Amino acid sequence: MSTRERRLRSDKIDASLVNLFDALGATSQGVSLAAVGGYGRGELSPGSDLDLIFIHRSKDQRELSEIVNSILYPLWDQGLSIDHSVRTMSESLELAKKDIRVAMGLLDIRLICGDPDPVASLQSENLELWRRDSRRYLQELKESMRIRHEKSGELAYLLEPDLKEARGGLRDINSIKCIARSDVRLPTLERIATAESTLLKIRDSLHTLTGNSKDRLFFHEQDTLAEVLGYADADVLMAEVAKSARSIDYLLRSIWHGIEYRGKDRLGRFMKKVRTTALTEDILISHQEVALSVDAPISTDATLSFKVAAAASQIGLPLSMETSALIGQKAPPLSTPWPRIARENFIAFIGAGPSMISVWEGFEQEGVIASWFPEWSKVSSLPQRNLLHRHTVDRHMVETLVHASALTRKVHRPDLLLFAALFHDIGKGTEDDHSIRGASLIIPIAARVGFDSADQETLKILVQHHLLLSATATRRDLDDPATIATVLSTIPDVATLELLHALSVADGEATGKAAWSQWKAGLVEDLVRRVKSAMVDNTLAPQPELSTEQSAIAAKGELSIHVEKREYDYLIDLVVPDRSGLLSLVAGVLNVLRLDVRSAKTKTVNDCAVMQWVVIADPHAPEITDESMRQQLTSALSDSRLLAERIQERIAAYAILPKIPFPDPVVETFSDGATDATILEIRTHDRPALLFSIGDVLAACRVDIRAAIIATLGAEVIDTLYLREIDGGALDGIRVAEIIEKVKRALVK
Repeated sequence: MSTRERRLRSDKIDASLVNLFDALGATSQGVSLAAVGGYGRGELSPGSDLDLIFIHRSKDQRELSEIVNSILYPLWDQGLSIDHSVRTMSESLELAKKDIRVAMGLLDIRLICGDPDPVASLQSENLELWRRDSRRYLQELKESMRIRHEKSGELAYLLEPDLKEARGGLRDINSIKCIARSDVRLPTLERIATAESTLLKIRDSLHTLTGNSKDRLFFHEQDTLAEVLGYADADVLMAEVAKSARSIDYLLRSIWHGIEYRGKDRLGRFMKKVRTTALTEDILISHQEVALSVDAPISTDATLSFKVAAAASQIGLPLSMETSALIGQKAPPLSTPWPRIARENFIAFIGAGPSMISVWEGFEQEGVIASWFPEWSKVSSLPQRNLLHRHTVDRHMVETLVHASALTRKVHRPDLLLFAALFHDIGKGTEDDHSIRGASLIIPIAARVGFDSADQETLKILVQHHLLLSATATRRDLDDPATIATVLSTIPDVATLELLHALSVADGEATGKAAWSQWKAGLVEDLVRRVKSAMVDNTLAPQPELSTEQSAIAAKGELSIHVEKREYDYLIDLVVPDRSGLLSLVAGVLNVLRLDVRSAKTKTVNDCAVMQWVVIADPHAPEITDESMRQQLTSALSDSRLLAERIQERIAAYAILPKIPFPDPVVETFSDGATDATILEIRTHDRPALLFSIGDVLAACRVDIRAAIIATLGAEVIDTLYLREIDGGALDGIRVAEIIEKVKRALVK
């Protein structure tokens, strides 16, 4: 049924009521008959109730009862469902002050017949009341919606949803319209017009199909309803329901955030003082949202959308709807493969845990995700049609990603874990085996993003075999050597095994208790332990090897600096006479130069540290040259106190920003028999001056860093440091325990 048909249905009922009312003649004087709610808006579905209100001027109760019965009985005889009330205007207003449902219903009051003045006055005074007491009404509305959503669930993800009551449903649309009547500044409501039309059309057809007024769409009705409405199948029908609900929910979340932090209306009532914090010259926090500055180069910088998404998710604030829309409209296409800075910020964005969901959803609504990954459109809002699953295919992958973000300390390639979690079910949506199809899709996706061929192969294994561990652990005899051999034939090394284990856990937890239990988790862990014991490799990064040229430069014992500017980063080669705390000092110099360390390798030979750093510069920072780097480094080598002060200022500025919880840092030690060194491996979340702080602690512990491998993967850092005593001796157990404790303490500050 179209909008026109709903209006015609309302008009037909209006005509019947007018005839009944006119038949009463003089008896009906002093009485007004009005419609409220959906009927008041002229949106009568086949099974909708008629919401009527009789407004009278203190008329005799017996006479009033006769009027009401003369109107209602003929309607009841027709089998119509009616919800009615009989009140004076003052009684209606008093009730509206106490009951938000009455106040909301009266916002849509419409005269059908009778005296027009009481209806007009009631409409006007109720609207004034709604606006005057909007703070109280909106708080009550928000709480009532929360309770209703908890009871009815999310329309987008339910197998048998209530089209009206669930989150993102028709009642929420009406709530948004009521919020708009309070003079709250809202985003355009045009964006939900399509969603409203879709849900109303489906509900109308459901009422016609079932012959009743229920709004819940049961599983067994979906195929027939899809056929009636001309959808290819029930999956397409439910995908349309999900898309509509998500659009409504997206707008609703933005509205509530705006009410909380932007103020109520243009007069500024219950406005909070606006505090703006600049994260960079292009990105800021305003109204507790992350947004682009007005002069940010969004139309020319293809990487800016990734930077602002990473910033929002990493500090746990929503991305403003205006910024999401701007990115969807103006962001230029990315080069292929993506620049490293885009890939790194994308990983930081998706690795932030639950706070990334709202940013991702905003990007989906604005078409950004589809522009990055056209393959995503196939699974967007795709229903699972499986009682084990709680979410649509795309939302399940996002939920798996959130669970994977809590496991990043358990793997040595958190970037691959996060990426595989996000795309592990990308092959769904056809009759083909989704694991095999997904494996074929992940290779071009990973290549586009910029992962090298080795990483692409690892991702292919993870996607193709993401069900391997759980299926093997629950269906095979773990004491049978053939079981272990089967896994070994598929998984090439310990690093891939730990990634697959973490992905299995995240996938199971995201699916729900029906698919993942403590018993199943224990079986998978036992299988992984057995397979790992049969493997002989390890995951530790080996000491870097020096080229002949690097060794020759180190033999001179002189300071050597070479800076190479590349398209999106700098490659900095250093040879520096070794000294205590050198790694911390160089890292500090890079930090004050506004250079973000992405990777580094260093090794000490001939009393010189040979270093290679890959850094990304702030786009507004001065260009780095051999001479500017030499000047800063020489100054720091002669007196490091000023450097330390500047570092502390940057750390203090970072400390005032909002923070979200991340998994605890992991600090482990291993012995390297070949060099008699203690290997210190640190896996933690990145932050400004992190490497400076770690190096400072180790310098205070008076240990020598003989070699280091530094890797920043998104927002995660893995530092592998080869340590010895200053005099060249190995570290004993007491010293190792002391160092671990002090490093951990520094990491959690």
